[in-house]
Amino acid sequence: QVQLVESGGGLVQPGGSLRLSCVASGFTLDSYFLAWFRQAPGKEREGVSCVSPSGSSQWYAESAKGRFIISRDNAVNMVFLQMNGLKPDDTAVYYCATATSCRTTGSHLVVDIAPDFSWGQGTQVTVSS
Repeated sequence: QVQLVESGGGLVQPGGSLRLSCVASGFTLDSYFLAWFRQAPGKEREGVSCVSPSGSSQWYAESAKGRFIISRDNAVNMVFLQMNGLKPDDTAVYYCATATSCRTTGSHLVVDIAPDFSWGQGTQVTVSS
């Protein structure tokens, strides 16, 4: 089973920054699109950002555009999400996922999750003063 482990979350004040990390073990990520999702209390899980297998293309939900930066390092089997200018609305559990493709439609990010993927524990991000 494909499983990823997220880390880097925490409590941060509005306007602050966090860098999330996600590592895979037991398999390699370099053939997958990689995406970050988040789920706030009482809301559906939503796609935040996605990066192509080579890292040359990125996609962002409108809510993340201009503030978040996704990157990957295939040499160490990891994907990252640099989050700047954090807002209370960014408070959520953040998850990474393997995918077969990504695209944006309007303000939303659409991610085709890889068939062998299962959700990990995620990492909590809380933005509050």
